[in-house]
Amino acid sequence: MAQIVSIDPVTRIEGHLRIDVEVTNGVVTDAWSTGTMFRGYEMLIQGKHPWDCQQVMERICGVCPLIHGTAASYALDDAMGVKLPDNARIIRNLALGANYIQSHILHFYHLQALDYIDVAAVLNYSGNDPGLLVLKNKISQLASANDLYPFLPAYSAPDYIGEAGGPGDANLATELVGHYVQAFEMRKKAQEMLAIFYGRMPSFVGTIPGGVTQPPTVTNIAAFASRLTELQQWINEIYLQDVLAIAAIPAYKAFMKLGDSGGNFLAYGGFDQNQAGTEKFFPRGTIYGNDIMSVQGMDETKIIENVGHSFYTKDCGPLSPKQGKTDPQLDKENAYSFLKAPRYNGQPMEVGPLARQLVKKPDILVKLATDLGLLTPPVKFGILPRTAARAIECKLIAEEMTTWLGQLQPGQPIWDPKGQDIPSDSYGRGLVEGPRGALGHWIHIQNQKTGNYQAVVPTTWNASPRDDKGTRGPIETSLIGLPVPDVNNPINVVRCVRSFDPCLACAIHIIHPEHNGVKEFRII
Repeated sequence: MAQIVSIDPVTRIEGHLRIDVEVTNGVVTDAWSTGTMFRGYEMLIQGKHPWDCQQVMERICGVCPLIHGTAASYALDDAMGVKLPDNARIIRNLALGANYIQSHILHFYHLQALDYIDVAAVLNYSGNDPGLLVLKNKISQLASANDLYPFLPAYSAPDYIGEAGGPGDANLATELVGHYVQAFEMRKKAQEMLAIFYGRMPSFVGTIPGGVTQPPTVTNIAAFASRLTELQQWINEIYLQDVLAIAAIPAYKAFMKLGDSGGNFLAYGGFDQNQAGTEKFFPRGTIYGNDIMSVQGMDETKIIENVGHSFYTKDCGPLSPKQGKTDPQLDKENAYSFLKAPRYNGQPMEVGPLARQLVKKPDILVKLATDLGLLTPPVKFGILPRTAARAIECKLIAEEMTTWLGQLQPGQPIWDPKGQDIPSDSYGRGLVEGPRGALGHWIHIQNQKTGNYQAVVPTTWNASPRDDKGTRGPIETSLIGLPVPDVNNPINVVRCVRSFDPCLACAIHIIHPEHNGVKEFRII
């Protein structure tokens, strides 16, 4: 008999994503991904000065404001015909790279690793490492006070590392939890690197239409480099090794191919290597049916958003984002999500680190995929390859940032004044690659004001509902076939969903204009 299991919220980071799965005989047979909120930022910015877009749109999300502000800046650059100075291009790359490092470390250690580790196993640590003994004592105090909330929510599962009878051992679990704690300091250093050029994080002020606000100097380059060197070492010696250690555990072998999203991948290309943006560190491209040896081009005109199962009026889709509309309709029949359903060439596409790395195919990825048997038919890329691609990408970005630092030229321009010339009527778009995947901002300037504005974010691609044809989105597809032995502990479902690092928005608070009361809404 089929049972419906609902998980709301799924993520540890902010919520507002609900997953419903149909489980039949211990296996997922259907799935629905639901974005449970509406905020309307795209409507909020209409009629405002175009320069406001960078500051307002970065506040779409408190977790990933950097990439939204960057996409908005590129959209405005495009609309105003800006020629971005090399210093500005490189500083934007460095700031975005620092954000990648912070975000990828956050994802693995603080959002996903706890789906594989029994934190309580730390209490059985029998080694002599002083740092781990301090950690053991601290966890013991938290457990005694029934205050393990920093490590929650978590499901009970027999295959946690360190669980009695589970894979691995208590010492491995302790090391991983120790690295969980170290990761906070590493993320802090990455945020400090970003702040060197962008002033603060979040709500940064470092990028504007036409360039950036902080020039490179010998001092800030050195400050950035010192932190980067430390992060490079930690990524290579700790982060990457921890991911490989989990991937090597036989109990998780099935997750190499379980969780495949359907085999379609999309990358806009990221980190411009020249002023024209024609050369990118992460190339753009598309892949269909897991045929990774056949990378095709990317044509942005093939991006269309569907709203057949989304809480938006019928005239909001199918439309190109350039002409997109965002008009909510809560009573729409057959709708179940506030996310639209973007499609490329009519197909659902996974975006993110796995997509980028399959398009780029660096040697380290190809070797690892070969060693793990991922290229043996049937070719599928599941939960753990998605996680490993993120770690590999973190390593590649951190190493490349040293080259970018060396290309900065103190004393040279950081801004094209054309960025202040607001056209009367103009279109612009900023297509960038954020830590979570392909992000696009589209703007139509009308009468020197922001007319239409649309943003298609990575999680809209990955967590989209069914489209007008009834085709599932990538996360929905990835859940089909997953084993759920215990419907009260659907750990494999959350492992799969969290491997995408879904990120909706950080709050759903609306202030009443008369009494300033906070209203909270939940779509059931």
